[in-house]
Amino acid sequence: MPACLPTRNNRDRHDRLPSRTSGEKRPHSPPTRGGVRLRVTAADLSASITVFLIAVPMSLGLAVAMDAPLEAGLISAALGGIVAGLIGGTPLQVSGPSAGLTVVTAELIQVYGWRTTCAITIGAGLLQILLGSLRTARGALAVSPAIVHGTLAGIGVAIALAQLHIVLGGSPQSSAVQNALSLPEQLARISPAAPLIGALTIALLVAWPHLPGAAGRVARKIPAALASVAVATAVAAVVAPGISRVDLPSWRSHALPELPQGPVLALATAMFTVMLVGSLESLLAAVAVDKLAADRTAEQAVKNPDMPPRHVARSDLDRELRGQGITNMLAGLLGGLPISGGAVRSSANVRAGATGRAATVLHGVWVLLATGFLVFVLEWIPLAALAALVMVVGIQMVKIAHIRNVHRHREVLVYGATITGVVGFGVLAGVAVGIATAVGMALHRLARTRISVSESDGRFLVTVRGQLTFLAVPRLSRVLNQLPQGVDAIVELDGFFMDHAAYEAIQDWRTSQVAQGGQIVFTGRSGGRIAEPASAAHSCCRPWTPWRNHHCHDRPHQPTPVSGRPHVTPGPAGAPSPARADDAVRHGTRPPTAPRAGGGHTLLSGISSFQLNTAPLVREELARLAAEGQQPSQLFLTCADSRLITSMITSSGPGDLFTVRNVGNLVPPPDAGADAGGDDSVAAAIEYAVDVLQVESITVCGHSGCGAMQALLHAEPDTPRTTPLWRWLRHGLPSLERMSSRDHSWARISGRMPTDAVEQLCLTNVVQQLDHLRAHESVARRLADGTLHLHGMYFHVGEAQAYLLTEGASSGSGPDEVFERVAPGIGIGPEETREPAAVVPEKALPQGAEGEAHPGDGAGREEASHSLV
Repeated sequence: MPACLPTRNNRDRHDRLPSRTSGEKRPHSPPTRGGVRLRVTAADLSASITVFLIAVPMSLGLAVAMDAPLEAGLISAALGGIVAGLIGGTPLQVSGPSAGLTVVTAELIQVYGWRTTCAITIGAGLLQILLGSLRTARGALAVSPAIVHGTLAGIGVAIALAQLHIVLGGSPQSSAVQNALSLPEQLARISPAAPLIGALTIALLVAWPHLPGAAGRVARKIPAALASVAVATAVAAVVAPGISRVDLPSWRSHALPELPQGPVLALATAMFTVMLVGSLESLLAAVAVDKLAADRTAEQAVKNPDMPPRHVARSDLDRELRGQGITNMLAGLLGGLPISGGAVRSSANVRAGATGRAATVLHGVWVLLATGFLVFVLEWIPLAALAALVMVVGIQMVKIAHIRNVHRHREVLVYGATITGVVGFGVLAGVAVGIATAVGMALHRLARTRISVSESDGRFLVTVRGQLTFLAVPRLSRVLNQLPQGVDAIVELDGFFMDHAAYEAIQDWRTSQVAQGGQIVFTGRSGGRIAEPASAAHSCCRPWTPWRNHHCHDRPHQPTPVSGRPHVTPGPAGAPSPARADDAVRHGTRPPTAPRAGGGHTLLSGISSFQLNTAPLVREELARLAAEGQQPSQLFLTCADSRLITSMITSSGPGDLFTVRNVGNLVPPPDAGADAGGDDSVAAAIEYAVDVLQVESITVCGHSGCGAMQALLHAEPDTPRTTPLWRWLRHGLPSLERMSSRDHSWARISGRMPTDAVEQLCLTNVVQQLDHLRAHESVARRLADGTLHLHGMYFHVGEAQAYLLTEGASSGSGPDEVFERVAPGIGIGPEETREPAAVVPEKALPQGAEGEAHPGDGAGREEASHSLV
C-alpha cells in the first residue's frame, strides 16, 4: 500500500463518531437505537391542537377529492400523526393524506375500486421500506427541481380543476382534461348555493391571515382552514340547509383491502407511481421542515440572545422513508388513504412552536378522538367548503417562487413539459415527459457551439461559445484548419465543459501551429489565461495550487481559472470563463467598503479547500519528496507582501523553489551580520541554498507599490530608527543612495521610464540587492565556477505582469539596468526546460535607449531621493 494513502481502521472510524449518549446527532445519519422518548411541553400541546384543527377539514376534503370513503381520510390523518410521528426521521414533519397523490388515488379508485387501491397502498409502503433500507432517500432528491416542482404543480392544477366542479355544485370527471373540457357545461347548469359557500370559504382562506387590528391579531391565532370551514358551515346551516354535506358512514360498513385484481404490470406500475410521488413529496417536505426549523432557531436567538437556543435534530431521510412505508402499509391494511409528509401541516407545526415529536403524535391522537366523538359535528360541514379548501391547496402547489427559480436556470421548458404531461397523461407519464425534455435540453446545450474567427493586424481571434463535445469537433476542426500555418492566434473559450475528443482536436492543431512557428494562447471570455486540466495534463504537470481569489470563500462558489506548473501547456482547459465578481476583484472595481471575512474563517476555509481539491492531486508527489528530500533548482528571494503569491506568478509546485521572504526583499551584505547588530537569517538561507541544496539560480523579485520602499522614500528626518522595522530597513539605504547617485543610470522598465519615484526605487532595490548577493562568499565562489546564475525580477501587481532584468545588469557585466516585459506563451511546451526560459524578454530596447537622458537628473533627482540619512 503506498505510503501516501491512509489505512482504514474501523475502530478509529467509530471512535471519531459522537457517542450515543452525548446528545449529538449527525445530519441525515442512521437512527439511533432504543425507544423513542416523548417529552410533552406546553408549546407541543398548543402546536398539536393547531395542526389538528387544520388536518381534520383537509383530510375530509382530500377524501372527497379522491372519491374515497370519508372516514379513510381521518384514518390516514391519525396514522400519519401517531405512527409516522413516532418512527419517522423528521421529528417536526406531520404526515397525513397526500395532496400530491390526490389525482393518482382518484384514478386508481375509478379503475380498480377502493379495496384494491388499499392493497396498492400496502405495496407502495413495502417499496418505500425497501428503498429506505437501501439508503436511497438522498438520491431521490437528485431529480431535477424543475421536474419535481413541475410534477407537484401539475398535480395542483389537476386538483383545482376537479374541485372546481364540486364548488360549482357538480361532480368531477375522470381526468384533468375532461374536467377542463366540461367546465362550460357545468357553468351552464350552475346552482347558486354551492358556489356561494365555496366562494365564501376561498375568501376567508385568503383574507384570514391578513385581518387587521388587535381583533385580527387575536383571530389569526385560529388556523385559516378551520375558520373558513367553520364560518362556511354556519352560513350554510342558515341560508342553504339542503346543501350536500359530509356523510360519514358507520364504521361497521368500512371496507378493508382485498387481494389486488388486474394485470400484474398495471398493478406494479400503480404501486411504483404511488411510491414515487409519495416519497418525493415526503422528502421535499422534510428538507423544507429542516430549513424552517433552522430559521426559527435563528430568529429566537436574535429575539432572546440570553436564552439557549432550542435545536431540533435534522432529518434522517432514510429513516423518514422507512417510516412513511410502514405508515402506508398500516393505512392500506386499515382502509386508509395513501400517506405522505405534508408541507402545509408541517409548516404550521413549526410555526406554532413545536419542539419535537410530541406535537405530531398528539395531533394524531386528537384526530383519532374526533373520529369517535365528533361525528355529529363533522357531518354538518358542506362538501363545497371542503372542495374550496382543497382547491386552494391545489392552486398553492403552483408556486411563483418555483417558476422564478426555473426561469433563472433556463429550465422553464422542462417545468412546462412536466406540468403538461401530468395534467394530460398522468403523474408517471408527466415525470417521464419531464425527464425526456431535460435530457433533450442537455444534449442541445452540449451540441450548441458557436465558433467565429476575426483578424486584426495579422493576429487571429478564434471565439468558441458553448460546450465543446465530440458533436462540435467536425465544425471546430474545419474552422481551425482554415487558418494559415504558423499563425499567431488567441483562442477564446467560453464554456464550462470540454470532452476528450475536443481537447485532442484543439491540442493537435496547436502542436501543428507551434511547429510552424506560430504562437497560440488560450483564454477565457474576459481574457484570462486558462491552464490545462489536471486530468488531461502529464502526470508531472498537475495543478499544485488551484488558487481562487480569497473572496470566493465567502460567497457561493464561482469557477475560476486554475494555475499549472511551469511547463504546462495553456491548452483548452474546459474551465469556465472568469466570473464577474472575480473580475471585479481582479480589476480593482470591488467597492472598498465590502465586508471582510475574519482571518480565521478565511484560513480555515482555504485549508479545507486544499484538503478537498488539492491534497488528492499532490499527495503522491509530496510522499515522493518526503522520501527523497528536497532538490529545488532555484532560490527565490522576494517581499513578504501578501499580494505576491510566488507559486502563482512562477507556476511552481512542491519542491521547485527554495523561497525566502522578508520585508522589502532585502539581502543584507555579509558585513551586516549578527555581530554587527544585524540579522543572519537571510545569509543563512543563502548559504544553505547555495552550498547544501546546490541551487542553480537565485532570483531577487521586487514588486510595485512596495511598502518598505515607500517607507524609505517618504520617511521624515525625525522618524525614530530604533524599532525592529527600521533596524531592518537600514539594509535598504544603499538602494536609496544608489538611486540618488549620479554614478548609476536609472533603471528602466520595458522601454519606458518608471512612473514615479517609488517604482524607481523598487527597481533600483532589485539591482542593489543583486550586488549584495555577489558579496556573499558562497555566491561569489559559485558565480566564479559558472554553476550559479543570478536574476532580477519585478512584478507589477496591478497589471499582473512580470519583468526580467536583462542579463548584462544582473550579471554585473555592464551598466545597463533594463527590466523587460515577460511575454505570454514563452517556454510553455513540454519539450522546453524548466529554467528561466519562462521569463525570456519579449523584445529588446531600441538601440541607444540606454544613453537617453533620464528625467531624474539634477533637481528632479534630488527631489526623488528624499533620504533617510
